[in-house]
Amino acid sequence: MTEVIGPFEQAVLLALIRLGKDAYGRAILNEIQERLNRDVSAGAVYATLEPLESKGWRRRGLRLGPRLEAAARRYFAPTAAGIQALNDAKSATNRLWKGISWPPRVPA
Repeated sequence: MTEVIGPFEQAVLLALIRLGKDAYGRAILNEIQERLNRDVSAGAVYATLEPLESKGWRRRGLRLGPRLEAAARRYFAPTAAGIQALNDAKSATNRLWKGISWPPRVPA
């Protein structure tokens, strides 16, 4: 059975996909805050990125920043296993919602 991916892990992996080659710490944080429409701590993002690597759902690399004087940045990308985990989570959510009209109503 595939390991279940949590909602914040999904948010981080989806940010990596959206950002593509520009997925580094601050950009990931900004993307998640914008999509979730709430404040998120940088610590929460980094604390989530580490287990994603140990689960094999993301990889990282080091590249120079956009300016010559800038320090090198760590960039992140999802792995095939990370994409599969997202697909599995989306399929599970779709199965849970199947047959439920939106928005759900409180039974009378």
